[in-house]
Amino acid sequence: MKLIDTHNHLYLEDFDPEQETLADAARSSGIDTLLLPNVDLTTIDRMHDLCDRFPDFAYPMMGLHPTSVDEHYSDTLKKTESFLGKRNYCGIGEIGIDLYWDKTYLKEQIIVFEEQLKWSIDLNLPVAIHTRDAYPEVLECIHKIGADRLKGVFHSFTGSPADLEEIKKLENFKLGINGVITFKNSMLAETIRQTDINKIVLETDAPYLAPVPYRGKRNEPTYIWKTAEKVANTYGLTLEETVQETRKNALDLFKITNKKV
Repeated sequence: MKLIDTHNHLYLEDFDPEQETLADAARSSGIDTLLLPNVDLTTIDRMHDLCDRFPDFAYPMMGLHPTSVDEHYSDTLKKTESFLGKRNYCGIGEIGIDLYWDKTYLKEQIIVFEEQLKWSIDLNLPVAIHTRDAYPEVLECIHKIGADRLKGVFHSFTGSPADLEEIKKLENFKLGINGVITFKNSMLAETIRQTDINKIVLETDAPYLAPVPYRGKRNEPTYIWKTAEKVANTYGLTLEETVQETRKNALDLFKITNKKV
């Protein structure tokens, strides 16, 4: 089995100095690809360094996370965009709108999100979307910029059945499922049963959202197998079928070189 983790932050300081050990463990477990979305200007060098150390395994995205948007958003966005012509990226991310922590910069978050959606259209790259307490706002932006021209994944999907119905109308968007699906009180498994496995990709969001039985600990790449097992159970598939189907979904979406279904 060759599993793709479509959303991982192994480059963050949370993993120092264990990146190499954790990457080797991931590959030994059957994971052959990590997709690494950026956070902001402070994380770009670390992300690039990790990808350079693990070519054909770790692939970067470029974007500005909504919780990093502030009054200096215009300058930060220009600096972020300047990296797009300097190397290859598999997607634009992590981008979106987050109204859980702070609504102060909602207007600015929308401006930044919509501009990055335009980047994805111009470069024909998928987007990795972060949305927290903001599904209506995110969906409005997508439709405004051009739902038919955009493609991507709703990273860490935890939306309601109603949110899912709206996303299902977006033909070129998938759901990123991580450890949340294993949580005792989560209704995520019941929700995603209302869509097909071809709408699903797997992710960790490491170091965040570790699955049961590791909940509350630092999430690590290999823990994605617990998520894969739960998704397999949700759809009545074998683990191998789940890995194969979600791999195909990821490769249909992201520009990942040298990878086959």
